[in-house]
Amino acid sequence: MSTGKPIPDSCSQDQEDNASLDQDHAVLSDETDITSTFKEDAEEEFSELEVGDDNDNFQKASVPRDSSATEESSSRSRERYDGDTAFKLYLREIGQVALLKPHEEIELALRIQKGDAEARDQMIKANLRLVVKIAHDYEGLGLPLLDLINEGNIGLMKAVERFDPTKGSKLSTYSAWWIKQSIKRSLANQAKTIRLPVHLVDKISKLKRTALKLQEAIGREPTDEELAEELEMDPGRVARLRRAAIRPASLDSPIGDDHSTFAEIISDEKAQNPYKHLEDKTVTDMLHDLVKTLPHREATILEYRFGLDGGLERTLEEVGEHFGVTRERVRQIQNLALSKMRKMIEHLESVQK
Repeated sequence: MSTGKPIPDSCSQDQEDNASLDQDHAVLSDETDITSTFKEDAEEEFSELEVGDDNDNFQKASVPRDSSATEESSSRSRERYDGDTAFKLYLREIGQVALLKPHEEIELALRIQKGDAEARDQMIKANLRLVVKIAHDYEGLGLPLLDLINEGNIGLMKAVERFDPTKGSKLSTYSAWWIKQSIKRSLANQAKTIRLPVHLVDKISKLKRTALKLQEAIGREPTDEELAEELEMDPGRVARLRRAAIRPASLDSPIGDDHSTFAEIISDEKAQNPYKHLEDKTVTDMLHDLVKTLPHREATILEYRFGLDGGLERTLEEVGEHFGVTRERVRQIQNLALSKMRKMIEHLESVQK
């Protein structure tokens, strides 16, 4: 395995979160950097990772449904915590799994390298809380929290399979990168109608966390300028990231308590407005009535020129050929007829007033 490959930007951006992750994950103490060898290994393996890979080899550690032990535990939980949601039950179950001590983590990792499936399952279950912690950072970006957790669990499984304690890194530090990459890959591929690059998903997530932190501090939603100052970023770029984070809404999405949808309240711009149709018909009928008061030749020329007879509009030349006159003569007759109609309309309006 070569060691000269640079660490990806997304990994370096995530390092600032490692301290808080380790604090929440009680088995961790002082931070230990991932070696370049570890990072290269992760990069090479993850470049081939697609959502749903290795389903036969990796039992998805998600909301309880994957093993008999988990199903029995879920059954007991349902009896004890009747009325709780599946997610709350899941949190209770993973919270009951003891966290690993450093020497236990090393021992399990060595057993996993020898193909011990039981050690692998134990290592995964002991770190599921880390996935939940990271998944919360990407909530609201297009996928439900449970989906984020499931995708993060895929990354955790990959990390557990490839973790080597002899390289001087802690599993939480190593797996955090895998978990985040799996979540970000899923968000980029599944969350939006318009696909976002993975690096944008990471920046939007950081923007969201910063916005929440500032909102708690100042008691209101921060402006683009305030976010730009906090993130050391141009305000215009902050605005573009905010726009990129907007999720397109489905017309079938329910709104309100009456189960109505957007499709039921948004007007179809291509559909004909019945009021407009009635108004147009009224005006058309009035024009026809006025045209009938004109001499036959003038009325026919207006009907041909403007399609009032239900046909296509005709050019001056076409009308002139029909009547055997020049196009200029047709124009003169047309203008005379329009002038007469204008005077009739003005007369009708004055009478109505």
